[in-house]
Amino acid sequence: MDDPSDLDATISRRDLLIVGAASAAAVAAPPAGAAEASARVSNLPTPLAKVSLTINDQTHALALDTRTTLLDALREHLHLTGTKKGCDHGQCGACTVILDGQRINSCLTLAVMHDGAQVTTIEGLGNPRRLHPMQAAFVKHDGYQCGYCTPGQICSAVAVLEEIKRGIPSHVSADLNARPLLSAEELRERMSGNLCRCGAYSNIVDAITEVAGGQA
Repeated sequence: MDDPSDLDATISRRDLLIVGAASAAAVAAPPAGAAEASARVSNLPTPLAKVSLTINDQTHALALDTRTTLLDALREHLHLTGTKKGCDHGQCGACTVILDGQRINSCLTLAVMHDGAQVTTIEGLGNPRRLHPMQAAFVKHDGYQCGYCTPGQICSAVAVLEEIKRGIPSHVSADLNARPLLSAEELRERMSGNLCRCGAYSNIVDAITEVAGGQA
């Protein structure tokens, strides 16, 4: 019987690496026909879902990929590009719209989840010839600089005043019976989900405070 030490000596390090690589490739290789099956699946038409949305008082019937976010439905399918795509992760608030009376990050929700819903975007609040009071206040108080976050800021601010009117507290509301909840601290907390990289926060608070006073 051969000495085991002599057998080991006949296998070089290079031979061992080649054998190992070949074994790994054999394990990783897909089964016969898998590539063809995958190609057939990828060529199938994407199933679409019918969705009806009332956006800025106009009803739209859409056929959408079920993975389409509300943000992409607005921007890509209806060309309402006032609503901005910022982080696309629900962290900046640039995509804020008002859905059935409540503000929402449109990048975090699927359009098919809101069949029959009422949506208000920045285009639905006002236009250059007839500004919404909040839009006019943002202009007056310089509540924006680059303007990218402004549509989301304004939609959120409009919804904030409705929340306060309904008595919905924030995390800094010390007295739930206090009316109105309009301190600068309250407004900053309620608007904290809308980021402004230009830093116009104090002007935004001034704009909201003015509109709130006018409504009162």
